[in-house]
Amino acid sequence: MNWRDQGILLGVRPLGEATALAEVFTALHGRHMGAIRGGASRRMAPVLQAGAQLDISARARLEQHMASFTVELIRARAAPLMQDRLALLALGSVCALCRFALPERAPYPGLYAATCALLDALGQPGWLRDYAQWELRLLDETGFGLDLQQCAVTGALSGLAYVSPRTGRAVTAQGADGYAARLLPLPAALLEGHAMDRDDLRAALGLSGHFLHGWLAHSIGKPLPAARARLLDALG
Repeated sequence: MNWRDQGILLGVRPLGEATALAEVFTALHGRHMGAIRGGASRRMAPVLQAGAQLDISARARLEQHMASFTVELIRARAAPLMQDRLALLALGSVCALCRFALPERAPYPGLYAATCALLDALGQPGWLRDYAQWELRLLDETGFGLDLQQCAVTGALSGLAYVSPRTGRAVTAQGADGYAARLLPLPAALLEGHAMDRDDLRAALGLSGHFLHGWLAHSIGKPLPAARARLLDALG
């Protein structure tokens, strides 16, 4: 089973003295794991940084076997963010959530494209909003999408102010009459086109976090990765 693809390095850990076990999110082959001979060397350390865009050649005798990877660096993403702690934490959160949420070897071409776009935008104006939208995209791609298009009660397409914690559907203030205290606030910045600030992002992640915890993590049976909590702490 041989293939070649581009992918995002999600994480790497030692496998023996000289080999590294890499986890990647690829365009055509989804989340994949493979061994990189010599990957634990100092020479490879600058290449095998989380978030890096790699050209990956994979070889395995059988489909069920772990692949052997040969990688070439296309673009490093972590190093340029070393002076931007918040953006670096966001990169770590994205990689950790992909490792956590995506089944192995299942392609998600739309999410892959959105993830590449977000990682390339980190540190640039507007990236806070991009990150908030990416968490909603992750929920949607994994089968837990929210319906923020119209009010679940009145059918209105504007004036959306809340989200049902049970159904994930949006509600207007009028539709929530008498029940607002039981609903989650829907940050206006999520629906509007302008850039977010830190407070906007924290509010948006409070909303997506409710469903990441209650729906996605519950279905997997594990808590969300600590990398996302570190991002929230930095926003606080």
